[in-house]
Amino acid sequence: MLQTRQNSLGVRFEAQCRAFEKEPFPSLEVRKDRLKRLLALTDKHEAEICAAIDSDFSGRAAQETRLAELFVVRAGIRHAIRHLRGWMRERRVATSLPFLPGRNSLLPQPLGVVGIVSPWNYPFQLAIAPAAAALAAGNRVLLKPSELTPKFSDLLARLVEEHFSPDEMSVAVGDAEVGKTFVSMPFDHLLFTGSTAVGRQVALAAAANLTPVTLELGGKSPAIFDASCDLDAAVASVAYGKLLNAGQTCIAPDYLMVPQGQGAAIAAKLAAAMARLYPRLGDNPDYTAIVSERHHQRLSDMVAEARESGADVTEVNPANEKLGVSDRKMAPVLVRNAGENLRLMREEIFGPVLPILEYGTVDDAIEHVSRGERPLALYWFGKDSANRQRVMRETVAGGVTVNDCMMHLVQERQPFGGVGESGMGAYHGEWGFRTFSKEKPIFVQSRLSAGGLLRPPYGRMFERLFRLLNLIT
Repeated sequence: MLQTRQNSLGVRFEAQCRAFEKEPFPSLEVRKDRLKRLLALTDKHEAEICAAIDSDFSGRAAQETRLAELFVVRAGIRHAIRHLRGWMRERRVATSLPFLPGRNSLLPQPLGVVGIVSPWNYPFQLAIAPAAAALAAGNRVLLKPSELTPKFSDLLARLVEEHFSPDEMSVAVGDAEVGKTFVSMPFDHLLFTGSTAVGRQVALAAAANLTPVTLELGGKSPAIFDASCDLDAAVASVAYGKLLNAGQTCIAPDYLMVPQGQGAAIAAKLAAAMARLYPRLGDNPDYTAIVSERHHQRLSDMVAEARESGADVTEVNPANEKLGVSDRKMAPVLVRNAGENLRLMREEIFGPVLPILEYGTVDDAIEHVSRGERPLALYWFGKDSANRQRVMRETVAGGVTVNDCMMHLVQERQPFGGVGESGMGAYHGEWGFRTFSKEKPIFVQSRLSAGGLLRPPYGRMFERLFRLLNLIT
């Protein structure tokens, strides 16, 4: 079975390569048609997509999928359709004086066949959003969705087959071994969304083919409460941002930093805010389950380690339900006074567990963030513009939202991507189009060019012109 899938993958890849050779620069109309079919796939099959993801998670609200996945994808596709003509246009670029009256331009050229490896946490958004960017740029697309969401992956394969020919876009369904084969193929560009550890393996596999990669990874994204913040509004934002998809979000706040002496009071406010969002957990369709038993156990082990170490652990379980027996629901957990050597302080948490750290001065907060690996996101809450400016300038993160959580992700007029351990490259909006294009520089020589006077045989004319060139450059 594995060999059959791998062979099928190779056949589809070759078919897309041959199709691209026949149509290396699709017209605006062709690209818009592909984007419109992708939008139709999203609109026509919304209920099926929500149901499949709900089933894979054993509990995720359709409203959450519609907002965090379908809405984001629709907005991105519509933005691309509106702006595609301008993105595709060959742009004039200034020409340096010695080379006038020649002229420069940049032509955004499709790369060829793009591979996209998408994760399980937002399986629709993180597959289709980059696919839309690749199609807008004129490429063919092969998708490899996660094996942890099998019902959705099978559905996606079927829907893509209904709306696209295999040499335009196709979905490869399979386990981790199929994934290894996938990332080892000589794509013209490869985009991977997932963990930093797997991202390293993907980069190594791609390097064998000199395949350029965009890596959207994760990390320990901090939220920082400045002393000047509106505490109630900040607490409400972090409670929602942390518990959306039960914390299984790459840009969720991983830990919270609060002013010295305020940890206990803010933990109490957070517990109350979380209880307002989810007054019940086990039978609450609004509250998402953990995607697999392995991930549930990992999170439980982290909390147990913190409790055994003497950390202050608060479980937010308003209805006092027994969870994790017949389901994979996990109550939100707040952890104070956690030692730096604990797993939840070293690893990306990716679940509804929030460590709360206290800091003395803004220097201490900046130093703590800068000491760790560069995060995918950073959240700062406050009114003090001087402190905000310092945190913005003196920390490095993939993206920032001020006085809210996660809003930078949905800005189609800004790039989204990581830095350092949290990834490389970016997409969304025009940045996605550029990621999957080669901006080809073109110089058009003029009939009036004097360049021929610099060619052999060299003599006095060469020396005069060479002196002139040195003067004017």
